[in-house]
Amino acid sequence: MTATATLSSKFQISIPKAVREEQRWEAGQEFVFIPKGKGVLVMPVPELQQLAGIAKGARKDGYRDRKDRY
Repeated sequence: MTATATLSSKFQISIPKAVREEQRWEAGQEFVFIPKGKGVLVMPVPELQQLAGIAKGARKDGYRDRKDRY
């Protein structure tokens, strides 16, 4: 699916209906903008209950922490 939108003078973009329906996005939903090269990745911020169990089975040892980085 290809859809386009125009940036308004108030720096707002309307998400095309086809995209909203396919992604099941709703009014009032919060999004995060992640810079990627010359573009931006737009993703919905998950609700807390959607994250429950996401790390089930993850190892508790052998992970890299901030202090392990160069």
